[in-house]
Amino acid sequence: MKAAVLVIDMLKDFIKAFDEIAAKSLIENINKVIDWARKNEMPIIYICDAHKEGDHEFKIWGPHAIKGSEGAKIIDELKPIKGDKIVYKSKYSGFFNTRLQGILKKMNIDTLILTGVHTHICVSHTAADAYYRGFKIIIPKQCVSTINKEDHENGLKIMEKLYAAEVKDIEEIIK
Repeated sequence: MKAAVLVIDMLKDFIKAFDEIAAKSLIENINKVIDWARKNEMPIIYICDAHKEGDHEFKIWGPHAIKGSEGAKIIDELKPIKGDKIVYKSKYSGFFNTRLQGILKKMNIDTLILTGVHTHICVSHTAADAYYRGFKIIIPKQCVSTINKEDHENGLKIMEKLYAAEVKDIEEIIK
């Protein structure tokens, strides 16, 4: 297994929608996975929404993560370090019209550990495209979230059932 950690949409515009306790817990858990991955020399790849003004997605969600804005920046608590990769996307999936596939291929990655927000949208769509490309998918359940618990649980179930994602306790992964 050659794995990479994807940190999906941990951006200021998204995290401000969470209550402080939920955001803090999610950030702490993702940091645990990142620290573990770095100790094991696994690549960390940040997948970041970066929309142009007037993006048609705004009709559903309102303006968010506008390219170059403060809200589109990765939260300070999870800032990338030298050697980490950043992939910008304008759709839900981290693969759609991005350079992610090429980065993963170059590094011979076969397994993706998905973290971030929103479980039922960007995490789930990235998982779908990962599955279609033959990647093994692992999801530390304490490292993905969304604002609505029902959407979160449904997102996890869909990824398990449709994309063979292994949803695990964080401690099972970073042991």
